[in-house]
Amino acid sequence: MDEKNYKSIGEVLGLLLDEFPDVTISKIRFLESQGLIEPERTPSGYRKFSDSEVDRLRFILREQRENYLPLKVIRTRLDSDTSDGMVRPYDDTDPTGVRGVAVQGSHPAAAKKLSSAPMAPHKVRAQRDDTLSVDRGELLLAIDMDEKLLKEIIGAGLVSPRKVGDLEMFSPLDREILQIIRKFSDLGIDVRNLKRWKQSAEAEVTLYEGRIKPYFMQKNPTSKAQAEDMLDDLIELGEQLRATLVEVAARSFRGNRAQ
Repeated sequence: MDEKNYKSIGEVLGLLLDEFPDVTISKIRFLESQGLIEPERTPSGYRKFSDSEVDRLRFILREQRENYLPLKVIRTRLDSDTSDGMVRPYDDTDPTGVRGVAVQGSHPAAAKKLSSAPMAPHKVRAQRDDTLSVDRGELLLAIDMDEKLLKEIIGAGLVSPRKVGDLEMFSPLDREILQIIRKFSDLGIDVRNLKRWKQSAEAEVTLYEGRIKPYFMQKNPTSKAQAEDMLDDLIELGEQLRATLVEVAARSFRGNRAQ
């Protein structure tokens, strides 16, 4: 393909925003890190997207938005050439696979098979994609959690599963929160006392919002990318400050050593 037909990640974002107003630079980077897309790279390491990769992105985002499909199911559709890029009214909410789907035609992007995608050359915060969901039964089995404790955590508002038909679906972030809370519970910390962490996190994000919102309101890919990067930096700084302040507060329990 001629070089002029390639698009930068900012240009791709601009093409997608009309149909997918919630898409972000970080989301595109995440899909690459999970091997769903494979943009090529310039000699200096910048991504360059072909038309087929943009089509592939559109298909992935449609399946997530319209059909709530996990990424592993979307990957199967792409790799087996079953995707045609059209939004279809699937009623299959099984997060482990697809039952009885036979679609004629092939999405042009599906011809390209996936391998391990390269990570971005610059720092990108570890992200978890909320489309890789499991139901309650799979979750309890995977993390070895008591049903009573799960109900208590949900009742406290620390996780909020997404309803899909009769199923309660839990995202990777839900699972991570539950695993952490279970360890707190094992150490004798009551679930009700952990609600302050959620309140603190929401207050922290509200603080960051005031700093990055002006960039988002400019509604152009460059400003949105700046906002994403700034948010990553703010979250990382918040984590560092919080951990250090807790360590300082806990000094009296460490023999009052100077630190």
